[in-house]
Amino acid sequence: MLGVAAGLAKSDLKLPAALYDALSIYLLLAIGLKGGMELAKQPFLAVAPQAVMAMSLGLVIPLIAFPVLRALGRLPRADAASIAAHYGSVSVVTFAVGQNYLNAKGIRFEAHMPLILVLLEVPGILVGVLLARAGGAVRPAWGPLLHEVMLGKSIVLLVGGLLIGWAAGPQGLAPMEPFFGGLFKGVLCLFLLEMGLVASAQLGSVRKSGLFLVGFGVCMPLVAAVLGALLGTAIGLSPGGTALLAVLAASASYIAAPAAMRIAVPEANPALSITAALAVTFPFNLLLGIPLYTRLAEWLHRA
Repeated sequence: MLGVAAGLAKSDLKLPAALYDALSIYLLLAIGLKGGMELAKQPFLAVAPQAVMAMSLGLVIPLIAFPVLRALGRLPRADAASIAAHYGSVSVVTFAVGQNYLNAKGIRFEAHMPLILVLLEVPGILVGVLLARAGGAVRPAWGPLLHEVMLGKSIVLLVGGLLIGWAAGPQGLAPMEPFFGGLFKGVLCLFLLEMGLVASAQLGSVRKSGLFLVGFGVCMPLVAAVLGALLGTAIGLSPGGTALLAVLAASASYIAAPAAMRIAVPEANPALSITAALAVTFPFNLLLGIPLYTRLAEWLHRA
């Protein structure tokens, strides 16, 4: 909120680009390391079925979003497919805030949730590309696209952190705990400050895009969160794990998806996707969505 207020007031507050990159690298690697460290405490084969079933969200959510964007929003196929891909993928920062929220509330969740985060990065992007190609207007080169998706910064750091944390275990990572554990919330605060500044810069696009994009940016995460919470309950996740899966389902990517869509669907207007994902859905999830999804998960487990 400080970042948004400073941006709207046209303050000269701005994080250097190099610091923003460093903060994002830190957060991605720290999440991966923590997940891998916890994963080392339990057999991988025991958690793999839940992780694989959770991937279905990345396939279903863009298939729901696309016809809504086309029919109600009257958007061109390329724009609708690009926005659908952003909502099919996930936001690492929203996940990190969700983790901290649950920790602050004393709500436990499964250690392999970062693994589910990694697996949900990719399917929605690929579905979005296929939706764009179905119209015959887009013929992306799959080699560069897959390279961008599978070897992009977020995937490399998350997967790399998971593997390192899993191989080293809690004892091996103990010397790094003060850096990757103790500093995590402070680094996250700085990153959110920058996200507020970026979101404020997109508010002009919100006005230009009309009420539909704002409504979509609020309603789509609610629908996706319900799907995530229902799936989490069905596959046996705890209330905390169910809440985090709902948070992941409700989030929209603004790191991996924009880079991939730039290659795969170059004719799509990136301002529409970034505006919906970053200026509408991201603050909505942080301010209202995460507590709401947590209560939904707890209610489903009591029902």
